Amino acid sequence: MSGLFAAVDLGASSGRVMLAEVGPDRLDLTEVHRFTNRPVRVSGTLYWDILGLYQGVLDGLRAAMAAAGRLDGIGIDSWAVDYGLLDGDGRLLGNPVHYRDGRTGNAIEIESFYATTGIAFQRFNTVFQLVAERESRGRSALLIPDLIAFWLTGRPGTEITNASTTGLLDARSAEWAGAVAEAVGVDPGLFAPLRQPGELIGEVQAEVGVAAGVPVYAVGSHDTASAVVGVPAEGASFAYVSSGTWSLVGVELAGPVLSEKARLAGFTNERGVDGTIRFLRNVMGLWLLQECQRELGIDDLPGLLAQARDVPARRSLIDATDPRFLAPGGMPGRIAAACREAGQPEPATAAEFARCVLDSLAIAYRDAVEDAQRLSGRDVDVVHVVGGGSRNELLCQLTADACGLPVVAGPAEATALGNVLVQARAAGVISGDLAELRSLLRSTLSLRTYRAHQA
Repeated sequence: MSGLFAAVDLGASSGRVMLAEVGPDRLDLTEVHRFTNRPVRVSGTLYWDILGLYQGVLDGLRAAMAAAGRLDGIGIDSWAVDYGLLDGDGRLLGNPVHYRDGRTGNAIEIESFYATTGIAFQRFNTVFQLVAERESRGRSALLIPDLIAFWLTGRPGTEITNASTTGLLDARSAEWAGAVAEAVGVDPGLFAPLRQPGELIGEVQAEVGVAAGVPVYAVGSHDTASAVVGVPAEGASFAYVSSGTWSLVGVELAGPVLSEKARLAGFTNERGVDGTIRFLRNVMGLWLLQECQRELGIDDLPGLLAQARDVPARRSLIDATDPRFLAPGGMPGRIAAACREAGQPEPATAAEFARCVLDSLAIAYRDAVEDAQRLSGRDVDVVHVVGGGSRNELLCQLTADACGLPVVAGPAEATALGNVLVQARAAGVISGDLAELRSLLRSTLSLRTYRAHQA
């Protein structure tokens, strides 16, 4: 027996709908629709075009129905922290503001919150966004995947893996941290009740006009939560790098690490599927390279990487966790300035900028893997790189060299695969814990292993 499932995967630069056929010994994934996610700046504020994204979702579901003839489930994941505000009747009050907008630039870390939420300070965390618009008329808030699910089913809720990124969830109890919300003047009743991955949200309403009656399941709606499900690891002694616009680097644990050392090291404790904890550090990721390509007018990524391979290793390095690189625009200049301040050669060519970024990412991955082991007590003997960065051969080899560990690259579509695996299990098509889901990945996917070069 197999089932047909649609994964709606919304990324920072594009969205897509993937169609999967899943069975006990089968896992086939096909992209049926891709659409641009292009933020819009209006009167100095950077917004997401949420209605354009929703139309892209509907077009993708229509394409999935046309390709498969039926769907046994739909799951939705996206980036974290951003949300839509609704009025008392459930109507959207305005386009969600982009996390790269500058409205939270003056946010200040409240150190005592970490012992409750386990969430590392980032100026764009949901809690600080809500503080920035405290005068809003919003009566409720839905995170991006929950907002799309609400429009499809009419049923509000807050999926827990994404809820944990808000800075408003208690890391131990996995309930809303009312004391934290009240301390900053945020109404703890803004968010709908929590959902667990695998719960049935509801069925698509007839008025949506496509896929009527198809079940919509909660999945790991934070895309990294789904991506970690899609890590084809064997055993627990692994680290992961979910490598895309952002890089999320860490280990999977049974419980949170809420020590002061973890806070100072910039580690965050986000909920994973099946009650796990994603103990990780945020690294800027391939955003740095994407912005350099855009600014320098470079479309040929394979050609750029081939040239970068010939640039001397670690000639110029930056701190790939530095918030100075968060905002869009002027990336090559900011990278050059950081190198100059560090007394290093400034990159001058596109290949030098690319090599600087990739070397810096590999070093940041190494540091995060080593710190995750030290802080959590979890030993690591392999690093799994999943997401779009797993296709970047130079980055994967540099990561193996930096970490001194084998790097297993793939799948590139880990997020969509994790999404559909949770759906298929909820629908009864497959069964088992995370280890069994990952076993299915290993038996159906082609992976590549990179080994560290001898110094």
